[in-house]
Amino acid sequence: MAKLIYVTNVSVDGFIEDADGSFNWMPRDEEVFAFTTELVRSVGTFLYGRRLYELMSVWETDASLAAQSELLADFARAWQAADKVVYSSTLAEVSTARTRVERRFDAAAVQRLKATAGGDITIGGAHLAAQAIRAGLVDECQLIVWPVAVGGGKPGLPVGGRTDFELLDERRFRSGVVLLRYRPLVH
Repeated sequence: MAKLIYVTNVSVDGFIEDADGSFNWMPRDEEVFAFTTELVRSVGTFLYGRRLYELMSVWETDASLAAQSELLADFARAWQAADKVVYSSTLAEVSTARTRVERRFDAAAVQRLKATAGGDITIGGAHLAAQAIRAGLVDECQLIVWPVAVGGGKPGLPVGGRTDFELLDERRFRSGVVLLRYRPLVH
């Protein structure tokens, strides 16, 4: 069975966006980016909320990104190779290949996908990931923690209820970024 992995960048105070909806507080870090590319290369399917899908779709729709460096081109190739499922009640059409839209999150359908997928699945978008965590579907959370506190914004983990986690591993990057790998514990 494939693993469902929630991967997200967060500030040290737990936010994926600051109060203005920006994430420009994460500087480019080639070591972290190379790690992320290896993770993306291992993914068979991405599950996205609409906003994150629209942000990530540039890796297929804007060739100038990949033209900037081999590191960026490698990421673009890895991202394009995976299937994508976008959860949105408003998105009329998709701009990338290997992509389909689902109008609502269906835990049973995600469980079936996990049972039949040929590779691991990542889920992105804090709201979508929170639904999957609450449903007990997420096997692992990989938090890429940046050494900055933004003071508020969109939380990276579910709010409004308790979720316990078991630490699986950690990795420190030269820049002070830390990868924390956790298993959510469902009660």
